[in-house]
Amino acid sequence: MRLRHIQGSEEAIAESPYVIQNPEEHRGNYRALFGNDNPIKIEVGMGKGRFIMELAARNPQINYIGIERYSSVLLRALQKRAELELPNIYFMCVDAIELGKFFAPGEISGIYLNFSDPWPKDRHAKRRLTSPDFMKVYDQILAKDGRVEFKTDNQGLFAYSLEAIPDAGWKIEAFTHDLHHSDMAEGNVMTEYEMKFSAMGNPICKLIASR
Repeated sequence: MRLRHIQGSEEAIAESPYVIQNPEEHRGNYRALFGNDNPIKIEVGMGKGRFIMELAARNPQINYIGIERYSSVLLRALQKRAELELPNIYFMCVDAIELGKFFAPGEISGIYLNFSDPWPKDRHAKRRLTSPDFMKVYDQILAKDGRVEFKTDNQGLFAYSLEAIPDAGWKIEAFTHDLHHSDMAEGNVMTEYEMKFSAMGNPICKLIASR
């Protein structure tokens, strides 16, 4: 799906106080940015930001960073963010494959992947956010006891992930093919896509992975 570019989105992001500019300069020292030593969790491919902003509102003792590579999408999140008082959340407009440049080893306590692009063609498998290449990146920045949590309604992507993640040397701690009717539903925060697909009757899949 081709995203519609919004004119002026890059300029708005470059001027926003909610976007971390030059994130490599903060690597290993995000405590200075947030003003505390609280754990940091990130969402890779956060879309319009409903999920991570809701988490930030619910958990003021945790710092959050939303990662979104598309400026036109991130702009929508910034418009929502401007209406909220959330000192524990920032955003980055970067490619997730480069996260090792922006975070020190073990600096991140948890990673969320929600309704990622399935890249259905086999030749594009390396672009999937649960591919071994991306799991290797998460391994660089995630704390030893950290977890990756992944949600999708795409059955093909989920089946791929259940195989690819262990192949990358990780362990699947728990998974379900119907999140909203499972023991994993407690405390679930829904994304925009999750609300849309659930309303259509699509079951939501979820897994939790650790080293």
